[in-house]
Amino acid sequence: MPKSFGLNKGDTVWISSDAKRLLYSAIEKGEKPDLNELIDGIIDIIGEEGTILIPTFNWDFCKGKTFDIDKTPCKTGILGKAALKRDDFLRTAHPIYSFAVWGREAQGLAALNNKSSFGIDSPFTFCRSERAKNVFIDVECQHSFTFVHYVEEQTGVPYRYLKDFTSGYIDKNRFEDTRTYSMYVRDLEKDVFVTIFPLEEEFREAGLSWRYEVNEIPMKTIIMGPTYEIIERYIRDNKSRKICTYLGQ
Repeated sequence: MPKSFGLNKGDTVWISSDAKRLLYSAIEKGEKPDLNELIDGIIDIIGEEGTILIPTFNWDFCKGKTFDIDKTPCKTGILGKAALKRDDFLRTAHPIYSFAVWGREAQGLAALNNKSSFGIDSPFTFCRSERAKNVFIDVECQHSFTFVHYVEEQTGVPYRYLKDFTSGYIDKNRFEDTRTYSMYVRDLEKDVFVTIFPLEEEFREAGLSWRYEVNEIPMKTIIMGPTYEIIERYIRDNKSRKICTYLGQ
């Protein structure tokens, strides 16, 4: 399956997925489902020169719950859960938007100390500069292309603002303290609604996105870095109309 993703040796890969149908497909064929085979297949293609990021987001820190970098579960799919169980993956430090990371830049990513989820010193900047390939497995951009929020924060949109959250934090050395992190949240008074995301058409026309199917499961790959300028242009010149709707737009 990873051969269909359009990956090459040394690539940086971000995997967004809903892997349930992949597992069901394997079971229907009488096979034992194992998401590690998918991860290992990607590793075989990109090699040690490559880097993998798999979202392991969890928003409980925003509710005042302690974040434990070793124990707080991933709430963004079973692939992230599988990656966190592996000895060859590390977890990045942000308690809301963390990633399971592997490969050449894993240590550097795990050492980042970005306060803001989508800050200039976050893994999102790394993905931009490295022209990371965002592979989508059975999910759509509308709710899964998190890179958009990074562009929104860097551009400074009128319908979001930085909000601080403070709670307990247990790091990889098992040291516990209280920390404050921020997230670029929607302004509820502006009645923000995320659209179907027609910007994907722009990406395809620019040669930055392509769709395909594997075992009748829809997938696509987007080269993240160059999409920044496209998204930024529509934020500045079109008031984000191809991203969302909001009062005063």
